[in-house]
Amino acid sequence: MDVMEAIKGRRSIRSYKPDPVEDEKLNQIFEAVRWAPSWANTQCWEFIVVKDSETKKRLSETLTKNNPATNAVLSAPIVLVACAKKGVSGYKRGEPVTSKGDWYMFDMGLAIQNLTLAAHSLGLGTVNIGAFNAEKVAEILGVPENVEVVELIPLGYPEKIPNPPPRKDIKEFVFYEKYGNK
Repeated sequence: MDVMEAIKGRRSIRSYKPDPVEDEKLNQIFEAVRWAPSWANTQCWEFIVVKDSETKKRLSETLTKNNPATNAVLSAPIVLVACAKKGVSGYKRGEPVTSKGDWYMFDMGLAIQNLTLAAHSLGLGTVNIGAFNAEKVAEILGVPENVEVVELIPLGYPEKIPNPPPRKDIKEFVFYEKYGNK
């Protein structure tokens, strides 16, 4: 599968088959994460692999009320908990060097995009979950204070693949030389 095919074919999967994910495929996904770009190559990402059904149930209870991804957390054979080391990305000698503050969200986005595209290329599905209580997840999983829980990512074989959502036309979001100049 080429890159554009993976980008255009990836979908948010919210229902999974019970089939386990092979360790080899999980390692290939983490290899894709390993090669993601990051601020000064700091690679601030860390992942927790959750397979235990009771732990996944507890994680599902941290999602916002009526979150459409709740069933995904419960039904996926694996839930990846994406975490970032704070105060690393966007820092030089312990001081932030960008007006955006800690850069970990940007680096995590790059790493997670690699993860989701690699998963898709291997026939696996994912969904990015951000609407949850990160503090509660950290408590459940024993995440230390210097690490931020960023996202939950159910991972498994899709039960069904939804149709693609509509996308904006390129001319709606690209400007030339100055903002608003189409």
